[in-house]
Amino acid sequence: MTAAGTGNVLASRLIHRAHAEVGWYLYAPACALVEADRARPGTAEHLASLPGITFLSLDLPAALAVAQHATWAQAHAHHAAQPTAERPDGAIIATTVPTRWVGELVRVLDLSP
Repeated sequence: MTAAGTGNVLASRLIHRAHAEVGWYLYAPACALVEADRARPGTAEHLASLPGITFLSLDLPAALAVAQHATWAQAHAHHAAQPTAERPDGAIIATTVPTRWVGELVRVLDLSP
């Protein structure tokens, strides 16, 4: 999420497509939003102002998943990437730190410059 405010072209393209194209969705887990804002203050407000981003609340299933990872952000993102009725194939985690996800059963999109 911090990549969105640093001029990362790939992150900007994802945000644009989620806004402009039918069938494209960009999800922002609340816990990841908090961690991004702590790392780069103002990130949460910036992302909240952008159209096309769906914010995922910390519901009970997500809260139960939090204990399984090193950080709340990673746990919530991992939970959000799992298949659901709305997303039968799950979601892809877009990140500038793909090594964080080595060994996890999630699909990753590397946003590293």
